[in-house]
Formats: sequence, structure tokens, C-alpha cells
Amino acid sequence: MKNPAFFVSDLHGSISRYEKLFQLIEKEQPKLVFMAGDLLPSGMFAFTSSSGTVADFIEDVLKKGFSNLKKKMGDSYPEVFLILGNDDGKMDEESFIKGEELGIWKYIHGKKVEFDEYSIYGYAYVPPTPFMLKDWERYDVSRYVDPGCTPPEEGAHSVEVDRKQMQFKTIQKDLDKLTDDADLSKSIFLFHSPPYQTHLDRAALDGRTFEHVPLDVHVGSIAIKRFIEERQPMLTMHGHIHESTSITGHWQQKIGNTIAMNAAHNGKELSLIRFDLDDLGSAWRELV
Repeated sequence: MKNPAFFVSDLHGSISRYEKLFQLIEKEQPKLVFMAGDLLPSGMFAFTSSSGTVADFIEDVLKKGFSNLKKKMGDSYPEVFLILGNDDGKMDEESFIKGEELGIWKYIHGKKVEFDEYSIYGYAYVPPTPFMLKDWERYDVSRYVDPGCTPPEEGAHSVEVDRKQMQFKTIQKDLDKLTDDADLSKSIFLFHSPPYQTHLDRAALDGRTFEHVPLDVHVGSIAIKRFIEERQPMLTMHGHIHESTSITGHWQQKIGNTIAMNAAHNGKELSLIRFDLDDLGSAWRELV
């Protein structure tokens, strides 16, 4: 394998998952590690609590864990690319930016970075959800909000925002701005939201209603789905919907020429997807 890679998402501050991840990185020495958000203990708890639990987690588990790996592995230490997710507080974003100064990861939300001949993009926002922490929520393609969900400007934010301006921002506009007219044939996207109406965004909402309106069981992003269909990046990685794989039986899907993967998992295990950038067909998923 020329460019072996690990992909994980939605670890939600689980110490056991991180310990397994660190052990496997040291043992197998992948060249790249991708982390698609919801990395921390509950963002809403952090926002409403003064305990400092999440700040301690970032310092004592993430920074310490990756720093120790870097010392042990030396030149074999992988390139680590990460974004946050809708359950991670935006107030903690600065800690991840500072982590770059330690050389332990690259925080890539809203950015494009290069690895060999590949372009890697990161994007953390998800369409509106029923949850109240709105740091990483955006309207999707319009100001429509699914039944039972709360508009991004009406929920809680851990950092100060211009609520009026939020009404005019969409995932679709963000992706257009992020990629412009770039050739995406050798591009890799690290998303938190999965694409809409795929194997990767199936929620356990069967038979559920809100004010007598049936809920859509697919909760991914229409903008991301259209973006993949129209721009055809090489690889997209997603998280967010934990139960999707257990419901559909699929953790990956081909959309045109694009391979899309979801590493989120609704059990206690670490869901680890291994693949090679030069041989995406060999990708496989293991629950550790």
C-alpha cells in the first residue's frame, strides 16, 4: 500500500475509542488519518457547564495522545486531518488551531490543503437538526427547515454570532466558495454531514411524526449530494448519522465516480475504515 489511511468519525469523547485508535496508529503506521468531527464530549454540556471537562479532554487526551504518538513514531508519524462536528462546541475551535503549532494535526474546516498529488478539503457544517447547539449548523440549499428541526439562528451558540446574517448562509454557497472552479478529480473531502438520500444518511425515524407530519428518514445534506453528483470528487468522508450503517447495511456508496464513506457507528466500538488513496476499492471497515 502506497498511501495507507485510517478514517474515523463521531468518537464523542470516548476514551476507549481513542486508546484503540492510538494503539492502531502506532502498530500499523498509516500515512494519513482522517477524523470527520464530533470528536469531543458533548458540546452542549461544555457550553452550559463551567467544569472545564472538554478543555481538559482536548489537552489531556487529544493533544497529549497525539503528541506522545509523534514522539514514539518519529518520521513514521502520519498526517492527521480533522474537522469538528455539530456536537463539538465552536468555542473549542481555537484549541484545535493551536494544535497545528505542535505539528500533531491539521485542522482543515473551510480549507484546502495538499498531500502529494491530492487536494484535501474540510467542511464541518450540517443542515438544521432538532438539537439546540447550533455552532456547526447551516441552512442547506434554502431557508427550509425539516419538521421538528430548529433554524440555526434560533438555537444556542458557544461563540458570538450575527444571527441575522446566518439566515442568508447555506451549505451550498459555502461549497461553491470553497472550491470555486477547481478540478476535483484528485480531491478528497472531509465532511461531517453525509449526502442526502443515500445509504449514509439513514436515521432511525421510521413512523415518527412531528405535529402529524411524517419525518424524513434521510437527514443528510441536499447541497452535499448535489455537489458530489455535479463535481465528482474522488473521495468523500462523512459521519454524523450513527445508525445509518446498521439500518442500511452499507458504510460506503458510489455516487457517479465518487466513493463516499461514513465512519459513524451506533455501538461502543471504534469504527475504523482502512483504505489506500491509490486503491479505494480495497477499503474495509472494522469494529474494534
